[in-house]
Formats: sequence, C-alpha cells, structure tokens
Amino acid sequence: MKKKLLIVLTSLMPYTKNCFSQNDTLRVIAYNVLHYGDGCQGTNGYLHSKLKTIVQYANPDILGLVKMQVIKLSASDGNGISPVGFADSVVTYALNAAYPGRYAYCTLTDYANGNDNDMDVLFYNQNKLGFLSVKNLCDIQEDFDLYKLYYKDPNLSTTHDTTFLYFVLNHTISGSTTNDIDSRNQQDTLVIHNLKNIFYHLPNLISMGDFNTHASTEAGYEMYTTTTDTSFLFYDPPFGIDHVFNYPLNWNGCTSCQAYLNTTTRESATVPNSCGTSGGLGDWFIHILLSGWITNNFDYINYISHSYKTIGNNGNRLNISVNDSTTYGLNTSAPQNVLDAIFNLSDKYPVMVELGVTYNTTGTGPANPVSSINEIKNSQSLIKTNNPVQNTITMQFPSDMAGQKAIMTWYDLTGRLLSNEEYIITNQVNRAVNLEQGTYLLHIQTDQDSFTTRILKL
Repeated sequence: MKKKLLIVLTSLMPYTKNCFSQNDTLRVIAYNVLHYGDGCQGTNGYLHSKLKTIVQYANPDILGLVKMQVIKLSASDGNGISPVGFADSVVTYALNAAYPGRYAYCTLTDYANGNDNDMDVLFYNQNKLGFLSVKNLCDIQEDFDLYKLYYKDPNLSTTHDTTFLYFVLNHTISGSTTNDIDSRNQQDTLVIHNLKNIFYHLPNLISMGDFNTHASTEAGYEMYTTTTDTSFLFYDPPFGIDHVFNYPLNWNGCTSCQAYLNTTTRESATVPNSCGTSGGLGDWFIHILLSGWITNNFDYINYISHSYKTIGNNGNRLNISVNDSTTYGLNTSAPQNVLDAIFNLSDKYPVMVELGVTYNTTGTGPANPVSSINEIKNSQSLIKTNNPVQNTITMQFPSDMAGQKAIMTWYDLTGRLLSNEEYIITNQVNRAVNLEQGTYLLHIQTDQDSFTTRILKL
C-alpha cells in the first residue's frame, strides 16, 4: 500500500502530464434516479428492468446513483423508505442481470437521518475494483460521502503499490431562489472543507452527481472549478480538459451546448408519470468533475479525451423528450429500447466519462496524499532523512529492511521526473544530491512500501 513520511507535498499543481500507455478502461456513470424505490415512477421490478437495459448498453464499471429513496439500514430503521436490502435487489435484478456476477455496492450511510428522503449509492465492478472505506463529508439534508476504492492491478501482489480511486457523490439542494443557492453553496463549502482536512492535495478523485447549478458562476460550482487553491481544483471535462466551452457559461436553455444538457428527459409533466420535472431538455445539473491527478495522468488513471457523454442526448433534444421521434426526427444516439428506458426511469439523463488505466509494473507510483494522522503514524519510524540537505542526503532505515532493493526518485514541484537511482538498503544510506537550490519531492520505493517527502536543497 502507498505510504508517506511526515512531510508531504501540499500541492502538486500545476501537473506535468505523464505519457503512460493504456491497459484498461473504466466507464463511470453519474445518474439521478429520482424516486427510485418509492413506487412513484413505477414498481421496483419495472424500474429494475429499465436500469438493466441502460446498464447493458452503457456497460459501466462505476455507477453513482443519486436521489434513490432512503434505504432502511436495519429492520428497525424508522428513517428509511425503501426496504432493507433494496440495494441488493438493484444489484440482483438490474445490474448483475445485465452482467452476471459483476457488481457490488459500497457501504450505505444515512447520517442525515432520511431528512430529504434521498440516498446516494455507489455501485462498482468488483472484478476490476475493490472497496476500502466510506467517510461522510456533509450531512446537510442528505449525505455527501467520500468512497475509497482501489484498482485490482494484476501486478499488485508483486509491486505492493496500490492505485487508489476516490469518489464523492453529490446531490445538492435544488431550486433557483437565493435561499436555495445559498444552501447549495453551504453544502459545497463543507464538502471542500472536509476534503482539505483529509488530503494534502487531491488524489485520483471524482466528484459527481446532481449539482443543481444553472450557471458556472454559482459560488458552489466555482468552488470546485475556478478556485485559486490549485491543490483542490476540479476539472469539468467539456470545459478545462476538452475545451469545448469556456467559463463563464449560463447553460439554462443553452442552444450552443444542448448536446451536454441532461435535464429533463420528458416534455410532459404527466407522461409517463407526474414524479419528475417537465419541459424537455433545458439544463445541465449532472456533472462529473475530475481532479488534476486524473486530468494529467499522474497516478495510472487518466480521463480519455472527449469521452464525456450525455447518454441518449443526440444534440437536438432541446425542449423535447429523449424518445421523441417527430419533432426533430429519430434519435439515433442510442437504441430505441435504451431511449425508452431513460425516459421511463428518471427525468434526468445518465452522464458518462471513460478513464484509461495503466498497469503499475514498477511499483513507483506517487504516494497517496492522505493527511490522516493515523495513516501518517504508520510510517513515522520507517525512514528518516536529513532535511534540509546540502550535497548529500542521509537515509536511515530500520534493521528489518536491510537487503531490500530501493529506488530513489527525485521530482520537481510540478511532478517532473529529474533522476532515479537504485541501491540495496543498509542501516544508513548516503547519496549525492546533484540538484540546484530549491524544494523537491523525494520518492523512495522499497520491496514492501512506498514513501514520499518534500526536501529542501540548500
């Protein structure tokens, strides 16, 4: 597992993009499934069948469903609406019915005590990913959770160098009044604040879901995407990565960006039911925001250029239903049964990105930037170095590491590789530091562990 020393770099921004070759693909979907579980959109069996159709077509590896009806966490849970085991029924009758044996879900939480009747659930491909933990970031009206997963790299048993992938699921307060916007900003503020309490800078992290923003100038959205604190800057793919649009942008009813809108799938307020919003496609509430590490392929996982997609939106659905075939002609962006499933399951379109994964064959990935005291404590006594250094760095290792191979790698503060050297560990190792004056990242990879610290060169 990736570890670090006491001193860890607080920012790796701006990043230098690494040129890793791609070995695998992860498809990530964010989807608001309004009222899934309470019967308003249809029976659970009916909705399971619609989700199965969408999953068979989209083939996701990670599926974040927001605004599911609160699931009872126990038989005595008075806050739940959906029964105990409802998430299991989604897996059995929708997800694994599409791809047998593939899906599992992360631990459920309800710190908000069912306040808004909503719950977010993260499902994942257990053949590719493992679930490690969930931590609540905000419980104002409903839970905003941070999920920690890891990629099941085929070399993991050899390298012992884990590639982690984090997710935050969002469903902020809806509405366009000043009070609504202020409440959303409060939720976003708390999420970002707690991310800063957990990380020194953003790792491989995706924040996704229904942000309920009507324009890029809302303070909550700007907190993610235009913050001056580049250590915690997120990228919205059509803007800062694919460069289809520039900020600022008001996307409510935006004709030039209608291919990216995702609210609503229905023109009528009563067809197929009265549980969702009407008016047809006209807004952009669902976003998938990516950290700089993913944007710049810094830790074996990267965004695949122009893979961001609103499933079922062919670019001319403005003010009409997803499966309308008369107003602007047939929608051929997906099979008809998929369009019908999207129309019937929810008033929101599912949104997808694709991530490229590179196998870690060397075990020299960057340290996971977690600032948790407990995680730091595990590596306090493992390696000690002089800091600052002049011409020589002295590294002291515990006796039980003697004889192991170690690779010492120097990076500048943009993450650019400067040098690396391999040696055999003894109790004390001295190495020349042939660098200009400045601050650098020192990464040490042993047979068992990985460590990173910031070093000042005098």
